[in-house]
Amino acid sequence: MPNAMWMRGVEWLAAAASNPRTCKREWDQGPGTVLMEAGRFWDVLSVPEHLGLLALDILWHDPLHAPGPTLMDTAARRVGFFLPPDPGSHWIGSGLRCAGKGSWVAVPPPYRAARFLEWIIPPDGTGALHPAPTLELALQQANGTLAVLAPLHER
Repeated sequence: MPNAMWMRGVEWLAAAASNPRTCKREWDQGPGTVLMEAGRFWDVLSVPEHLGLLALDILWHDPLHAPGPTLMDTAARRVGFFLPPDPGSHWIGSGLRCAGKGSWVAVPPPYRAARFLEWIIPPDGTGALHPAPTLELALQQANGTLAVLAPLHER
């Protein structure tokens, strides 16, 4: 039986579905992913894998904020950061994609991977998300680090 944190995470994430009961059934009995509409409870910022993993590592070093739910698409080699919904946000950068209102996101259950999607940090059920300003700073720092490292790889 899953522990309380997993159950809170399931309930919190399923609440974003148009039909939470059907969502949970699909996770348990279906292929494992459910399409959920972004922009209601959260937005998702998808970034290239190398940038996302480095930014996540930077976020882990902030003692004041634990990173929020973070999803990995191993087939597309992308990392998705779950953020508070913000219809006015404009993320600018190479390879950045923001899924907000009107977008749909394939989401696996918090307790296991499904096909190519897996949680790096599953939702814990508290509703905690990545604060946009904190994530933006981590992405800028990661991008700077990657820019310095790129010439070293070209040698």
